Amino acid sequence: MFLKAFAAPAFLILSCCSFAAFGQPLSTYVNLQNQVMVWDNGMIRKVDYLQPIEVKVGRSAIPYIDNSRSFKVYYGGSVRTLNQGITNEYNVSDNLVSYLNARSLNVFDHGKTKNLTGICEQYYLGDSVLLFLDGVRREWKLYYNGEVYPIESFLAADAINTTEGSGNAVKVSDNIAAYVNYANQFRIFYQGQIIAQEEYMIQGFDVGRNTVAYLNANREFYVFHKGETIKVEEFAPTRYRAGDDLVAFQSNDGYFKIFYNDSVYRIGFFTPNNLRVVDNIVCYQDPTGYMKVFYKGQIYTLESYFPENLEIKYHSLAYVNRANVLRMFSEGELYDVTTASVERWWLHYDVLQYQIGQNIFRIFYRGVEY
Repeated sequence: MFLKAFAAPAFLILSCCSFAAFGQPLSTYVNLQNQVMVWDNGMIRKVDYLQPIEVKVGRSAIPYIDNSRSFKVYYGGSVRTLNQGITNEYNVSDNLVSYLNARSLNVFDHGKTKNLTGICEQYYLGDSVLLFLDGVRREWKLYYNGEVYPIESFLAADAINTTEGSGNAVKVSDNIAAYVNYANQFRIFYQGQIIAQEEYMIQGFDVGRNTVAYLNANREFYVFHKGETIKVEEFAPTRYRAGDDLVAFQSNDGYFKIFYNDSVYRIGFFTPNNLRVVDNIVCYQDPTGYMKVFYKGQIYTLESYFPENLEIKYHSLAYVNRANVLRMFSEGELYDVTTASVERWWLHYDVLQYQIGQNIFRIFYRGVEY
């Protein structure tokens, strides 16, 4: 691990160049005829003829409750009906769709369905992991990569006491789960293995893709990243938030720092305002009021102010600036998407959808408008 300091001013990149795709891009909308339309990697498909009751968008699938309360999933270019009228709750992530039929927990994983338990009392969904309490056996289990792993018979209460207050005893992110068990031991599930991380009660933790940030019993600041554990600070930071392969934190000595891919970047001696850590992006307002983004080891200056309406997903963020321009930062590029008056806009991972007027829907992805 080494320390990097930013002395040069941050820079801005404007371009309409394409970037490498991550996963299958999806978006959906209901047109003026109440038909459900799906944009799938550049192709638009009509998937239903009546407006659904509810719809959610994942990276590889779009689950929804249709007009007759049937539970359906769009995946791989077609729609599959999973059941009719019995699904009372569902969620979607990058790769998984979880759904409850009464109290029965099921998962849809890349075209395959699996019943996990007939009685589910609690569950936590990540992009590729699903941690759940099997009410039949009274045991915590975790679904990952098509397999079900036993975790613990008991976990800690819903919250653990820390110096800052109370926090969740269980947290799940993209491909990782961390929890405090009934003996107050700290455990991490990563790539099919349960790792005994700490034997004594920790003082708080947060999770992101491949990453767990936590304070140990002595309030030393550690980051577990891709199977390795690194002591980042001797003293506890005043705040910290984990994302994908990164942790943003305010150190005890007053510096704003970011741990990224086994390196610590010292951003500056200030407390960032409007700090947002979502997936691969750290967005904040510096002491001069400028909106800045840390992305994959680089700092980008986007605006001289911080916009009110801002949405961040995966590798991207979108907002409407003071000049009424819909802007999108994605994979290190900043795009002026449209100067037209936009009724509404949504960010589905790295796919930006916006509506002009009553029935004109546009998709912006990889620098191309559809």
